[in-house]
Amino acid sequence: MRTPRTRPSLFTAGTASLALLVTACGGSGGSSAAPEDFSYLSATENTTVKNTLTTLSKGVCRTANEALPLKVETVPQASLDQKLQLLAGQDALPVQFAAGNAPSLTRQLADSGKVADLEEQLSLKAISHLEPAAVSTIKALYGGELQVLPYEYNVEGIFYNKKIFADNGLEVPDTWEELVAAAAKLEGLGVQPFSASGQQGWPLTRLISGYLYRSLGPYAMEDVAGGKAKLTDPEYVKAAEEVAALGGKGYFGKGVGSIDYDTAMNQFLNGEAAMFYMGSWALANISDDKQNKVGAENVGFMPFPAVSGGKGSVDQYPSNVGLGIALSAKSFDEKTGDWVSCIAKNYGSTALKDHGSISGFKVNTEVKDANEVTTQVRDTISSSKQNVLWFEALFGTKATTVSQTNAASLVSGSMKPEQFMQTVQEALAAQ
Repeated sequence: MRTPRTRPSLFTAGTASLALLVTACGGSGGSSAAPEDFSYLSATENTTVKNTLTTLSKGVCRTANEALPLKVETVPQASLDQKLQLLAGQDALPVQFAAGNAPSLTRQLADSGKVADLEEQLSLKAISHLEPAAVSTIKALYGGELQVLPYEYNVEGIFYNKKIFADNGLEVPDTWEELVAAAAKLEGLGVQPFSASGQQGWPLTRLISGYLYRSLGPYAMEDVAGGKAKLTDPEYVKAAEEVAALGGKGYFGKGVGSIDYDTAMNQFLNGEAAMFYMGSWALANISDDKQNKVGAENVGFMPFPAVSGGKGSVDQYPSNVGLGIALSAKSFDEKTGDWVSCIAKNYGSTALKDHGSISGFKVNTEVKDANEVTTQVRDTISSSKQNVLWFEALFGTKATTVSQTNAASLVSGSMKPEQFMQTVQEALAAQ
C-alpha cells in the first residue's frame, strides 16, 4: 500500500468470452448467499477506483451492472480496518472491499474463509489480464495467494530532472557508487541532490530497503520477517549507514525532518532538487502542468541502482498495489463473476484513459499516455517479472511507526545507524 499517506490516494468489449470458474465459496460464518447488488466498500480518500468502476458500470460493464447494480459505500481509511472487522464478525462483508491497511488483516479474513481465493475463482483467461508483476507483488504480501485485485499498481524508483542532469554533465547512474558521486557533484555545484520527506519517514526508509535488496537480494526483508536475519546484522546496518551518509553530507537539503510529503514533491517539481525517490503514483503530479514547473518532458525515471558485488538486480522494482480489493467468498456467484470478468478485461484501459491511473490490469485498448515518463513507467511495469516490497511491508504497526518516526533522526545524525536498526529490531521482536 502507499504508506503512510493516503493515496492521491495508493481495468472494451463484451465479457462473454471471459469466463469465470465460479465456486460456491461459503465463509466459515455462514452459507453462500446471492448478493442483491455489487456492493463495494471503499476508503473515502480514494476516489479513483470508485470513479473508474462507475464509468465501467455505465459503459462496457453495463450488462453486468444491470444484473448486479454497483453500490458504493465509503469510510475514512483510518476507520477501514475497524469497519472490516465489524462486518466480518457479522458475516456481512460486501461483495468487494478495500483490503485492510495491513495485509495481515486480509490474511486473517482469508484464513477464516471470508475472502475469495481469486486464483481458484478466476479462469486462466481472466488471470491473463493481470500484469505478472502485480500478481507477484500480491502473492508476496498475501502469503503466496491471490487474495486481492490490483485496482492500483505502483512501482518505485528515482525520478530525476533531466535538464539538471544534462546541464551538469551527469549520466543516469547505474550503481550506488555512481549515484553518490552524482550527488556529490550536484552538491558541489550548489544543486540539492535529493528531495525527501523526513516528516513522513518512509521515503527515507525505502532507500534503506532499496540498498538491502540490491546488496543482499530480493528476500532481504523476508529473511528478517522470518527470523533468518536481523536488522542488527552487519550487512543490514551497512544499508542504514549508507543512507545516513547521504544525510550527513547534506544531500537531502536543510531541515529534512520537517519536510512533509507535499513540500518534498513541490521541491522536485519546482526544480529545487535533482532527484526524488517515489512511487509511480507521482505521475499524476508530474503530468499536472499547474504543479510541475519543470515540465513533464524534463522528468525521467530510473531504478534504484545496483550495489557492486550485490545479489540483487536493478529490474527488481519495489512495488505495491495500494489498497488492493478483496472479494467476499460468501457472495461470489455467477453474477459477481461476470462483473469481475468485465473489470479484469477493461479496468486497466479505463483507469488510464479517463483517470490517468496505472493499475495492475493490462491496458487492452490503445491509450495515449500523457507524457514520455508515463510510457516509461508503464513499460517498466509490463516488463518486470519479479518485484520486491518496501522496508516496512512485513512489519506490524508498532515496528512501522518506530521505523518511520526515527528515519529523520537517522539522516540528520542524531541517531546512529546501529541504534536505528536496533530500535526497529526491538519493535519487531515485541510484535
